[in-house]
Amino acid sequence: MIILGIDPGYAIVGYGAIEYDKGRFRVLGYGAITTAAGEPLPQRLKVIYDDMKTLLEHFKPDAVSVEELFFNTNVTTGIAVGHARGVILLSLAEGGYPFFEYTPLQVKQAVVGYGRAEKKQVMEMTKTMLGLKKIPRPDDAADALAIAVCHAHTASSLLNT
Repeated sequence: MIILGIDPGYAIVGYGAIEYDKGRFRVLGYGAITTAAGEPLPQRLKVIYDDMKTLLEHFKPDAVSVEELFFNTNVTTGIAVGHARGVILLSLAEGGYPFFEYTPLQVKQAVVGYGRAEKKQVMEMTKTMLGLKKIPRPDDAADALAIAVCHAHTASSLLNT
């Protein structure tokens, strides 16, 4: 199964594609969609939409896992990220890609085994599970890979029940 993990944002959208087969992972690629600071939000959303379509065409995932929104204090940033997430979900719906949503707590639980794990612990465990020499950069790409791993574990446990 090919899984594309997405860490939504409007300045940086992290992505990570993995292949998961019989408990084994293979990294297919990772990186980030970036938008220019100072650009109007509609143009930034168009960049995200166009780049998402390119990623979907390239990886042809069987499933896409997207992190649910979580923000503490900055409502303005949360709204902009919400717009970006909407554009991401639109690109998935247009292509008919099944998508699954996970909270940060669910991702931590699936990757580290502890829902309150620190970000560094999640990144280290993701690196180890995927057999990478170093933690992927930017952080958003590492987060996206963790989101993909979360779906692999969740989907495989559902298939085994």
